[in-house]
Amino acid sequence: MHQVRAAFDLVGKSRMLSMLLEKFLEDMRRQQHLIEREVRHHMSEYESSGKVNAIVQMIFRLVSWYNCWKPITELGPTILSAYTLAFQTHIFSIFPPSFSRGFKELIASTFALVDTSCPPPWAIPRELQSSERSPRPDYLLWIACETLGLLERYESLISSVCYEHIEAYVNETCARKWDEPMVPKLRDWMTEKIVPWMIMPYARGARSAEEARAMLQGVGSRFDYHVCKTLCDLRIQEIFDIIIDYPDSQSALQDLKVASSRPGFEDFDQMIVNRVRGRLQECLQRVDQRSQLVVTLRKANKKRLLHPGADTKDILTQYVSIIRCLRVIDPPGVLLYKVADPIRKYLRERPDTIRCIVASLVGDGESGESLVDENEPIQPLQQMQADDFTDPNWEPEPIDAGPDFRTNKPSDVISTLVSIYDSKDLFVKELQVLLTQRLLAVRDGNYERERRNIEILKIRFGEAALQVCEVMLRDMTDSRRIDQHVQAQKEGPLHPTIISRHFWPPLQTNSFTMPGQFREIQETYAREYHLFKPDKRLYWLSHLGTIHLDIELQDRTISAEVPPLEASIAEFFSQKDTWTVDELVTELKSVEKTAILKALNTWIDLGVIKEEDENRFKLLEIAEAAPAKAPARHAPVVEEVTPALVAQQQQAEQMKVFWKFIEGMLTNLGSLPLARIQSMLKFAPGYDRSIEQLAEFMEAARREGLVTVKDGMWKLQQ
Repeated sequence: MHQVRAAFDLVGKSRMLSMLLEKFLEDMRRQQHLIEREVRHHMSEYESSGKVNAIVQMIFRLVSWYNCWKPITELGPTILSAYTLAFQTHIFSIFPPSFSRGFKELIASTFALVDTSCPPPWAIPRELQSSERSPRPDYLLWIACETLGLLERYESLISSVCYEHIEAYVNETCARKWDEPMVPKLRDWMTEKIVPWMIMPYARGARSAEEARAMLQGVGSRFDYHVCKTLCDLRIQEIFDIIIDYPDSQSALQDLKVASSRPGFEDFDQMIVNRVRGRLQECLQRVDQRSQLVVTLRKANKKRLLHPGADTKDILTQYVSIIRCLRVIDPPGVLLYKVADPIRKYLRERPDTIRCIVASLVGDGESGESLVDENEPIQPLQQMQADDFTDPNWEPEPIDAGPDFRTNKPSDVISTLVSIYDSKDLFVKELQVLLTQRLLAVRDGNYERERRNIEILKIRFGEAALQVCEVMLRDMTDSRRIDQHVQAQKEGPLHPTIISRHFWPPLQTNSFTMPGQFREIQETYAREYHLFKPDKRLYWLSHLGTIHLDIELQDRTISAEVPPLEASIAEFFSQKDTWTVDELVTELKSVEKTAILKALNTWIDLGVIKEEDENRFKLLEIAEAAPAKAPARHAPVVEEVTPALVAQQQQAEQMKVFWKFIEGMLTNLGSLPLARIQSMLKFAPGYDRSIEQLAEFMEAARREGLVTVKDGMWKLQQ
């Protein structure tokens, strides 16, 4: 070897080394057809079988060819580098297009080799299978790929394999898995699987832990970022269902907002883990997916929530869950502001939104789950406030906040729901309506539940807004005391509820008068009441309440508790055995025919009367045997009578009064813009509507043909 080296030194001094190198490379090119033949053979085997074993054997054979022709190291690095470049250039030029696919499958198979103690036979060259074992199962394969320059040439392909492996694992293990945090498990998986795999393709030559960490810094951060992004994409796709399952899905929300500390490790592998773990910051902020979360959730809300088929109570329940979930992800509330805007606009257009919110406030048992968490402290409604720039704890708005966003918005759920509307007066009126229904439904005189609700609502809405409700509650207790006094003077079967007309919401009115003995009982009670309170008189709402009747027939006695209309029908049949519907309509005057038919069907079901001919009914003094197969009767659909008008109905009634003012303006002044009508209506007593509410009323009047509008000018329909 010393003589060979001396000979090359002599050639170099004679300036003949370049000619010798060209001659060597030319001789090598003449023999490259042998390599091409083996490449075609192995690639044909791969394309026919689809197994990566053929790719592995081809790589090992190419390394054998490379080593056979490689110049000895004593000739210097120049000749070796020139030879390596020529050899790699040639094999890259003869690889078929299918090699990229096969090499990608080969790299993907190396993930399974990380945990293998004994490598498979195809991962070791045939000539080395009986020799000493390698440090790890895939060591020889990576060394062979480095020798051929495959790692540098296909660097992006190797990275894409790891990206796809991460995506597959995250989607498989984390999809719809919301009951436990998944980020710690992903960290452990990265530690146990990905980091050991990364050492061979990206840090093979590391001689120390610091050097390995420096080599893995760039690629490790990219893989770490991809874990966060894949998890965020998955959770964003599931966000609507995650919100539905809240609070059981709270762990999934924490996956979007989780930060980890950086523990200190000393050994080589753990220091690499430290690099991976230390870069897992808050996922949603790190991958900048906040805008995608907003777009996805708004689209899901529009498709699955904001449509006529969804119940208002369900929309409110989902909205409350959205509030709580997005506050976990984004405490400042920027995401909530962007997502909630379409929901708030849609709820504002629903006629029963206020009723559902109020029913939840007073704990209505029929309304399902409460919108309010029982563990949340009761606090007054929060109003929007201006920024206090003198506050030492003041912080600027987030960078992605819109121009209308305010950080000091109401934070509790009830204040947020009430802020859907411009004023809380609508809620107070609906509270009065709901309290009316509940007070009138109490039979045993126990009003403790309603009294407790009023005290709670005082904290939220203030005592001034609930003064009317206190008067209503006091009327109920006074009514029982008055009834006890009247009964003491002259005992009777009638026990009315006496209320103050000026303090209660407008009640549904009906002008029908109770017939026969019922009217006499009312008149007797009214005379005794007048003796007790000479300055007051009673106005009977005969359509409200219930009456317990014992109907004595020839062969039986039937007991029933029925509304006053049904009792009136029974009274008529006590006077005459046969009645037609038209005769009953004439007697009851203002009662609709459908309501009378419904009352008649009640007594038919109880076996008191029967229908002889169409719309002709007869009293059954003696019960008749039921026919074997009675024809099905279809009772007319009649809406249940509610004692009080809801808030929207009250507004409509009041706007009818203000219509006279509007009609007079348009008659005397001609066409007027909406702003002018609004300013003039403010002089009308009791007018407190906003211009948006006035616009809705004017639009309704236009649909009814009362007014027309052109270029923003309103005038009466001619």
